[in-house]
Amino acid sequence: GWSEAVAAAAGALQAGGLVAVPTDTVYGVACLAQDSAAVRSIYSLKGRNGAKPLAICLGDVERLYRYCHVNVPDELLRDLLPGPVTLVLERSEELNKDLNPFTSLVGVRIPNHPFMRDLARACSGPLALTSANISSHGSTLTVLEFQDLWPHLSLVIDGGPIGNIQSPECRLGSTVVDLSVSGKFSIIRPGCALTPTVDILKKKYGLVPESS
Repeated sequence: GWSEAVAAAAGALQAGGLVAVPTDTVYGVACLAQDSAAVRSIYSLKGRNGAKPLAICLGDVERLYRYCHVNVPDELLRDLLPGPVTLVLERSEELNKDLNPFTSLVGVRIPNHPFMRDLARACSGPLALTSANISSHGSTLTVLEFQDLWPHLSLVIDGGPIGNIQSPECRLGSTVVDLSVSGKFSIIRPGCALTPTVDILKKKYGLVPESS
């Protein structure tokens, strides 16, 4: 069923739909980032006005260079991705202008989850990805926890419970780190992988926190 699920999800996305997906942190909702109508649908689903940005999701690090201007070593990207980290970088001209129109930056996710990576590879462009919940509500670790969203989705992929559903730490989502300023980093959201992420940035690559 795995390849059938990937094919069904890719088909729903190519048709402009919204699909609920398991990731390595929490459940997400994805659409094609280059499809402006689908991006509007995902904003309205979340009850957002477009000012709170969506991340893009890719299957492989090398695809990141097409949609972002990267000013850190490739090895740094590969130390953090795939994994429970969102890297915020300058966006390139390739990325749909209707996605996060208020910022020149974009967060990039490569979840360490085989289904998500296969799905991202099966789609021509990047996926727009957000957590499967209404904005300001808690993140979700099972498909039953976001039942209220089901009527608005083309497809729900049930990957089973993610992590330990009793653990508050599991609901923190990815660690979001801004790498858009050369030689510096700033933590936008601590998330679930803060300590190892900061260790890699500081100790291995000598990046300094933006505030310092």
